[in-house]
Amino acid sequence: MPLNWRIALLAVALGLYAGGRGAWLWQASDYGKQLAEQAAGYVQQLAAKDRAHGREREEAAAAALKQLAEQKSQRKDLEDRLQEQGKTHWKEMNDAQQIQARLRDKLATADLRLSVLVDAGAFAAPGCDSGVREAAGTGGMVHGPIRAQLDPAHAQRIIGITDDGDRGLIALKACQAYVREVTK
Repeated sequence: MPLNWRIALLAVALGLYAGGRGAWLWQASDYGKQLAEQAAGYVQQLAAKDRAHGREREEAAAAALKQLAEQKSQRKDLEDRLQEQGKTHWKEMNDAQQIQARLRDKLATADLRLSVLVDAGAFAAPGCDSGVREAAGTGGMVHGPIRAQLDPAHAQRIIGITDDGDRGLIALKACQAYVREVTK
């Protein structure tokens, strides 16, 4: 092969190499720009999503704080109502105990006597019209059912039983009020 052909072939090979290299660099630069723009867009999307997510987290935190404040307020209201009910229960219990104590004192000093109704038929003689009393004598004007007075010791026991019952009813009423308040 003559030298001219070799130089021409070398010139063509160098031309192809330089053209390919130039095209490669130009294309790489163009793709680089596209990738950079795409990455910038992706970064912007991520930043926008992050901001939106941050706003959502802030709104969720604000909602949680608001709900917590409402629950705290409701709990405070419930505690206040329960405390007021406790005071009312204590007052009712104290009043009932004072009434029972006064009643026991009156029974002990004989200022008050307990009596019970007596079935007149139980004391009537056979063949007698049970339930009809005789006319009142000159000693007294008792009309109505027959009554018998209780022994003071028995009266004290009865008062003690009613005192326990009253306290139980007051405690039951307080428990029911508590349950109603707590389950509202």
